[in-house]
Amino acid sequence: MQTQSQVELGLVGKVVLVTGGGRGVGAGITRVLASLGARPVICGRSADKVADDLREVAFVACDVRDAAAVDAMVEEIVGRAGRIDGVVNNAGGSPFALAADASARFTGKIVDLNLLAPLAVARAANAVMQTQDEGGAIVNVSSVSGHRPSPGTSAYGAAKAGLDNLMTSLAVEWAPRVRVNSVVAGPVVTELSHLHYGDDAGVEAVGATIPMGRMATPADVGNAVAFLLSPLAGYISGSTLTVHGGGEKPAFLDAATAGNAV
Repeated sequence: MQTQSQVELGLVGKVVLVTGGGRGVGAGITRVLASLGARPVICGRSADKVADDLREVAFVACDVRDAAAVDAMVEEIVGRAGRIDGVVNNAGGSPFALAADASARFTGKIVDLNLLAPLAVARAANAVMQTQDEGGAIVNVSSVSGHRPSPGTSAYGAAKAGLDNLMTSLAVEWAPRVRVNSVVAGPVVTELSHLHYGDDAGVEAVGATIPMGRMATPADVGNAVAFLLSPLAGYISGSTLTVHGGGEKPAFLDAATAGNAV
């Protein structure tokens, strides 16, 4: 049986920018890409937050909410590597805040990070990819929050819904040289899981609501991203790949009293 490191996906030597690639889900994506022979480049606001095992991976400091800084970052990557073959728009997230309590400034920052920043990164990368013989591929890491109610993170959910819609438009505008897709992730276990789900018991309880019996790992998301970046997905563009372990069991099934309720 082949191990992941032995699988050939056609990513060897490919230069791939991973925003927020130093920790959490992003770190998992970076590890998967590196294991497949790609040349990931981590983007973050500070190298101090990069996981210890990824310290040798190329790093570029950038606040992706700053469009001018994004343009400079892509220019730096191309200056170093000569090209940019892939982009993973992973940076994002939101603290809990009920919509009635969240300020306009807070909401704006959430939309900036989760919708406008990925657009800025994608635009800068596309300008380079369009000039390359092999073009390039862009993958946005989205969320199931954009496809169901997201109480407590409503602006985040709305931004992710916008990101997935944006992806379909960019896939049309930038074809055929650049492919654009989304990975729609469900709950993922990371070093920050306790902020959303509580202690280990909370994580386990959330996992029990998922048909696969557990939450995703960062590597699960990374594997999906790697596929969409690879030549195996060469005819896939404008699509969402949902990585949520089968989704959420409908609440009515637990509430129903019929004998066949499951």
